[in-house]
Amino acid sequence: MASFRKHIVWRFEVLAYDFFRLLMIPFTFDQVSAFFGKALAWIGPKTSKHHIARTGMHLAFPDASEEQIESWLHESWNRLGRTFGEFPLLGRVKVFDKNSRVEVIGLEHLETLKREGKGAVLVSGHFANWEIMAAVFSQADLPIRVTYRPTNNPYFDKRIRSQRAAYGIKLMVAKSGAKGAKELIKALRSGQSIALLNDQKFNEGIEVPFFGVGAMTAPGPTRLALKTGAPLIPMSIIRLRGAKFRVHIHEAIPLQNTGNTNADVRDGVQKITSFIENHIRAHPTDWFWVHRRWPDKIYQKP
Repeated sequence: MASFRKHIVWRFEVLAYDFFRLLMIPFTFDQVSAFFGKALAWIGPKTSKHHIARTGMHLAFPDASEEQIESWLHESWNRLGRTFGEFPLLGRVKVFDKNSRVEVIGLEHLETLKREGKGAVLVSGHFANWEIMAAVFSQADLPIRVTYRPTNNPYFDKRIRSQRAAYGIKLMVAKSGAKGAKELIKALRSGQSIALLNDQKFNEGIEVPFFGVGAMTAPGPTRLALKTGAPLIPMSIIRLRGAKFRVHIHEAIPLQNTGNTNADVRDGVQKITSFIENHIRAHPTDWFWVHRRWPDKIYQKP
């Protein structure tokens, strides 16, 4: 149980966050996005996360020149800053308005499932502003549950949940634990879809090649699809320019079902990982490079 002092610290953290949200109110979405992009492009390279991002880029793109890596790093920090700055204002994003800042491709795949009363396992990665993908299917009034990992600060966690509700996300499920897994299976079998990000390190997962190097990866999305028979549908998002986006809902990933569960799950995990890898190759500055995706030894300085 957290101490009284810890609760005070948590409350001050939320108070500071709310203060910054108030400061943003007079400004447009584009202005806030641009400001935070420039700010993090300046601050990011001065942090320890810069080494993590640089190491990951060199591993993924061994033939890229140092000049190219530096250019990607600068743009990556700018885009990450934009994503952080945009989050408190996502309630302003109306995906399907006439002059929307979001272009959507492939929504018919999910609308077909809805008409047929079927659910799907939606998978993606931390691309561009990944929260925009959730805004798309939520504002399309599709029956989808979004998984999330609660923050350590319960007051901040409550604030995040309320902000996600502001742009359409109402059905959220804790990402880990038996209770969460049962809830996801129940949702899929009742015709609801579930959405998960499947591109971060998961120590209890399966090791599959990611840019040629073994990376521990969560098997959950594949297991859920195989167990329920729900299609496994990948989604992606790119930042077109500034604070404009394109969300793409792709064709379902074909899963093998040979009866050898371990082999079938591994095959599905590798296919998801390959999808994520291909998207990063096409849009290298849109991914969340500051995460330690590979084994810790990769990031050790000589």
